[in-house]
Amino acid sequence: MDEKLKELRSVLRTIPNEFEGRDYTVEIFTEELTSLCPFRGLPDFYGLRIVYVPDASLVELKSLKFYLQGFREVGITHESLLNVIFEDLLELLKPKYLKAELYVNIRGGIRTTVRREYGDQGTK
Repeated sequence: MDEKLKELRSVLRTIPNEFEGRDYTVEIFTEELTSLCPFRGLPDFYGLRIVYVPDASLVELKSLKFYLQGFREVGITHESLLNVIFEDLLELLKPKYLKAELYVNIRGGIRTTVRREYGDQGTK
């Protein structure tokens, strides 16, 4: 899986933050994220919410879309999926604040949400 994740990371791009030095919040949401259950091989469906306070860079949205679409063929648990995405964005953007929430579609009557947060959201 490491080679596939390395390939996915190479897709991500940034654009310059034209308002660097000013704190503001960027929120991204998609319901088009899927991966494969590593135990059964069946598709899992997710909502993903990303909130960040940028520093010098913003994520280029088209590259993010292609990056996320790449998980369709990856067998990965919900918890690992959220952590991989979070760490890739943290490394790429080096934001002042980052929060990611993964909403797992209900399976067997169980709803799961996985969250991770870094930094201080305090915007001015």
